[in-house]
Amino acid sequence: MVFWPILAHALTITWFVAMMMVLVEYANVLSVDRLRGVLCGSHWLQYVVAALLGATPGCLGAFVVVSLYVHRSVRLGALVACMIATSGDEAFVMLAIFPRKALLLTLGLAAVGIVAGMLTDLVAGSAASEQGCDDMVMHHDAASCKCFDLVSIIQELRRPSAARGTLVIGIALFVLALLSGTIGPAGWSWIRVTLLGVGFFALFIVATVPEHFIEEHLWRHIVLQHAPRIFLWTFAAMALIALLNTAVESETLLRDNLWLTLGAAAVLGLIPESGPHLLIVMLYKAGSVPISILAASSIVQDGHGMLPLLAHSWRDFIKVKAINLAAGLLAGGILILAGR
Repeated sequence: MVFWPILAHALTITWFVAMMMVLVEYANVLSVDRLRGVLCGSHWLQYVVAALLGATPGCLGAFVVVSLYVHRSVRLGALVACMIATSGDEAFVMLAIFPRKALLLTLGLAAVGIVAGMLTDLVAGSAASEQGCDDMVMHHDAASCKCFDLVSIIQELRRPSAARGTLVIGIALFVLALLSGTIGPAGWSWIRVTLLGVGFFALFIVATVPEHFIEEHLWRHIVLQHAPRIFLWTFAAMALIALLNTAVESETLLRDNLWLTLGAAAVLGLIPESGPHLLIVMLYKAGSVPISILAASSIVQDGHGMLPLLAHSWRDFIKVKAINLAAGLLAGGILILAGR
């Protein structure tokens, strides 16, 4: 039955994405304050750093730039650069199912973001947020999290919490499944080695970080908030594509109407939420749409990185989304004309 392979594939992708999110969360907590300091420096450096933050899988990089924009520390162009470069949680999924192409796409998005950010400020001037804000709080308190303290590690491992124990068991099962060939590539390859490396490092992180990191950053943020949505959207997208392929020749239909597909993908990217863009990712993986459609959708969409800005100023939200939509349609159109 088609249902079971789709379910197994969706679960495998979700597990790998969750492991990657653990690693990225750990790195972000250790480096976010330094990145924020760099962002507040040179205006020209803002575009590059903001695009790099946006290119980081997940939402933290986007949240950092939104926070600084709201505090009038970076220009509108830096915010545009970040949001064009970011793909939210979908970046994790793309890295899981086509890693090389995902890296090249991310580099391309960052380059487009930098150019678009510079052009935005040339037109709009040095505009920052319309409304200043001194009390916006990010959802991560990285400064208070000491991620490796040997004394605390020994104490906490003696009586692990339910969340830590569950995570350790879950990651260990993932590693064992990879070693046995139950999931992932059948033979040994760089992909299998990479998956195992990610799994072992995630296990190290879960075993050594303080309880605050476990509860706030991993359990509540990744396990309860992100992982279920990633699984549901991935499974739904794969099931929908399988259903369409049995009913119509979806690849022929979409490729014969590339300009309409481009418009639909770009409009879908306007939704400020991780998930809908996974449909385009899975269509690209299935060969139903070319890279031009995936690139356009990736430029327009930004996961849920823009939600804090929407809560702060809907005018600024619309400005950024309009710029990103124009950039996505332009880039996608150029790629279509180039036969990509």
